[in-house]
Amino acid sequence: MRVDIINLGCSKNLVDSEKLMSQLLAQGIKTRLDPVRVNADVLVINTCGFILDAKEESIQTILDAIDAKRNGRIRYIYAMGCLVQRYRNELVPEMPEVDAWFGVEQMQDILSSLKLIFNPEVLNQRRTSTPGHYSYLKISEGCSRKCAFCAIPAIRGKHVSRKIEDITEEARYLAEHGTKELLLIAQDLSYYGRDLYRESRIVPLLKKLLEINKIRWIRLHYAYPEGFPEGLIDLMAQEPAICNYLDIPFQHISDNMLKMMNRGYTSEDTYKIIDNIRSKIPDAALRTSLIVGHPGEGEKEFEELVEFVRTTRFERLGVFTFSPEEGTRSGDLYADEIPEEVKQERYNVIMEIQKEISSEINAARVGKVEEVLIDRKEGDYFVGRTQYDSPEVDQEILVTSAEKHLKTGSFYRVKITDSDDYDLYGDLV
Repeated sequence: MRVDIINLGCSKNLVDSEKLMSQLLAQGIKTRLDPVRVNADVLVINTCGFILDAKEESIQTILDAIDAKRNGRIRYIYAMGCLVQRYRNELVPEMPEVDAWFGVEQMQDILSSLKLIFNPEVLNQRRTSTPGHYSYLKISEGCSRKCAFCAIPAIRGKHVSRKIEDITEEARYLAEHGTKELLLIAQDLSYYGRDLYRESRIVPLLKKLLEINKIRWIRLHYAYPEGFPEGLIDLMAQEPAICNYLDIPFQHISDNMLKMMNRGYTSEDTYKIIDNIRSKIPDAALRTSLIVGHPGEGEKEFEELVEFVRTTRFERLGVFTFSPEEGTRSGDLYADEIPEEVKQERYNVIMEIQKEISSEINAARVGKVEEVLIDRKEGDYFVGRTQYDSPEVDQEILVTSAEKHLKTGSFYRVKITDSDDYDLYGDLV
């Protein structure tokens, strides 16, 4: 039997796919994750159901799989993950060619359908699909927040923290198999431990991970602003192995919008967090995400957001245009009155400002020597990242390769020689 897996959506989905792959490989099943061309007895599609574009991509991938099945390249199609969890009743009658449907947290059912046995001993022995030197490490599942625009709690359920012992066991396994950079991921790092230990335990968890000698970098994604963990910034400032990088999705700055979004904090709280980080870690790279066009965002609220972006000068920033999600407060109770062209115009304004900021920050780094982790070779360059950049979502540094061959997964000192809006160039020191 050969099983191909196509993963769609976020890095948390990727970890789920990798854990399924590990179970299959441990039982002698030939398995590929995201193959260039699908040709398998069973194709498993791990779907995303978060926003409209992701849902459309998932549905199109299933339709492509149905065509491949008709052409004899696939015998069975399995669909799993967030889209199925959310829309199973609508999908099943529309796509009878799909042989089985599985929501989230149904790995054991998938294995049973393949006449295989779930092996708990393999659970923390994950085969990664990323380049071997970096791995995502999911520390919790679900989310207990009640943001008005977000469907994640309805799809993934309430926040469930993994035990510190299980996380460190998996991290040690990854380190023994070549991982040098751990990217901690969760829907809400700030909440980690509250359900299991009755208090935030992200700092104790990080201290345990810091004991793993082979891990050079630890990177943090998705720290929620409300209830931001005490001591986290102090630990980051003290420990060089924790990257000076933090992903905090603020979403907006207007108090009116934060209230309508049910975010649980104010603009004053936001600025306090940012000031604390900037004062204790002056070179920290802050990544955030924002939403434009949410119901209630008038010109005044949007101008507040524009000023926030201009003055805060985030090193990394992404913007979403609001789309109503059924089953959410924003989707069901608020009228989506802002025209799509206005949403897109606001998106363009923010991204143009961020482009200028990014260009200026990059230009200021020219002449500096920084530690770079090499991810791959591409054309005439070795492509790597500094501690200020996460893979796939952030900028890269292109290192000239004329003089010396650089080893993928190794760290080098690189002098930055040039920059553009979203990338850097450098020479080996």
